[in-house]
Amino acid sequence: MWQSFRVALCAAFLSLVAACGVRDEVTVLHLAHTLDTGHTVHKAMVHLGEQLERYSGGTMRVALYPGGQLGNERELIELLQIGSLAMTKVSASPLEGFVPQMQVFNVPYVFRDQAHYQQVLDSAVGRELLDAPLPVRLKGLGYYDAGSRSFYTVKQPVNTPDDLAGLKIRVQESKTALRMVGALGGSATPIAWGELYTALQQGVVDGAENNPPSFFLSGHYEICKYYTLDEHTAVPDLLLIGTVAWNSLTSEQQQWLQRAVDDSVTFQRQLWAQDSAAALAAVEEAGVEIIRPDKALFRERVAAMQAGYRGTPVGDLIARIAQVGR
Repeated sequence: MWQSFRVALCAAFLSLVAACGVRDEVTVLHLAHTLDTGHTVHKAMVHLGEQLERYSGGTMRVALYPGGQLGNERELIELLQIGSLAMTKVSASPLEGFVPQMQVFNVPYVFRDQAHYQQVLDSAVGRELLDAPLPVRLKGLGYYDAGSRSFYTVKQPVNTPDDLAGLKIRVQESKTALRMVGALGGSATPIAWGELYTALQQGVVDGAENNPPSFFLSGHYEICKYYTLDEHTAVPDLLLIGTVAWNSLTSEQQQWLQRAVDDSVTFQRQLWAQDSAAALAAVEEAGVEIIRPDKALFRERVAAMQAGYRGTPVGDLIARIAQVGR
């Protein structure tokens, strides 16, 4: 009930400014996301706005609403679909509820390493996945790097999959993520990102999984003193635009926007590598134990899960991904 009311309230607010408004012949694209303003993705969006103004000669700009001001990721997607918001950043995980193909990013150990992951995003497979949301009135404009996701826990270290037994681990709203944690022996618990700090503090969950910058910027390292770099999945962030907003732009405006997005993707990738290393150093200095486990043990535990996709559309995607770069 509250979520529906919140979406309606945000839609009413944005209808006053329009998702893609025109002010004195300046087209303003309203872009909302859930991240902290210190996050590399937010910085990339600021860069996007600067580049868009430059390419358009000042006739287009981006209005940013960070930190979940207008709702959680699912709510922001819904605002795009009804045309009350132009753009948002969303993890591929909750997007799988709208676009089944996005499940592939939550299947553990699909990518050989970071280089392979980047190759896939830049390949024909990656481009196809950006267009996969079109039937649900969404269009992918680009991928922001979100690194690899690893487990962090409050009271006990995770050195092997067996150590996850009995632990409640927060995951995103993703059936595939639920299955993955279950296959590794943990008990998966979906919780909204904005509610996770309190959930960890109060013992609602025993841990979570995410990349180093998110672990650090969220302050979760203040509660969770063990970070296990098993790097089970690499789930990118997608920059989405609603087709209502996209179709309202001229062909030239669409080209300016895509160029600005491409620039911001390159900019963010460079920042990400720096911020990931800095985040790991910061949490370790704050007393977090960094664990580098034998990843083979984790791969073996989820091998059956990956094999279970054979003969399905997601299984075909996994097979195509495996061939990229070979």
